[in-house]
Amino acid sequence: MRKHLKMKNIFSDKATLVARKMLNDPKREWVVRDFTGPCGVSLGMAQSVLEAMAKKGYVERVKKGPDSYTILTNKDMLITDWIKEYQFDLNTVDSYYSPNRETLNKIKYFLQEEQYALTLHTGANLITSFVKTEEVFIYLTLTNWDKDILDLRQKLELKELVRGGNFHIIRPYYKTSVFFNRQKIKGFAVVSNLQLYLDLYNFQPRGREHSEYLKKLLEEKGRRLD
Repeated sequence: MRKHLKMKNIFSDKATLVARKMLNDPKREWVVRDFTGPCGVSLGMAQSVLEAMAKKGYVERVKKGPDSYTILTNKDMLITDWIKEYQFDLNTVDSYYSPNRETLNKIKYFLQEEQYALTLHTGANLITSFVKTEEVFIYLTLTNWDKDILDLRQKLELKELVRGGNFHIIRPYYKTSVFFNRQKIKGFAVVSNLQLYLDLYNFQPRGREHSEYLKKLLEEKGRRLD
């Protein structure tokens, strides 16, 4: 008999794929296999995450034999608890300096969409124009980090400083799930609205303020954090 997997943290990287999918379609009736496959999790992990979410009161599991399903019942509490567990500082950030104000636009020419995603004020400003800043925050996924990052730095003319900088390259804590539901805004690849909110909420300066403004603006437009 196979030992049942016990889920310790539903807000760990791969486990969050379950919550992200549910938030992306909050009214859907989900079955366990909906969360499996090439871009999903194992059957055992999906089952364990759903059980843990039910215990927390985020979802309700309706048992009807072969027609059993799970529905998201408290998305606000789910997100509130998530931001208590996650903060942007969990990522690894390498900071550089660029004297060129066009560096952000150059990203479109030197990186393919699947290689990067903008976040924090950089990504959210494309929706809100809320915080005036010239700093760039970008998640990267590279095949050969040491080689590819050197090549990119040369193309973008990024310089190393003793401390600080205005161009921040992020090695994601959520290696698997950070790019889930990535969106394209004004020609740039940007993390999902949900990931923007998560990243901003505990970030200084002005992250909390910007996250709440983003949420409000999306709600006014009939959109949601997903």
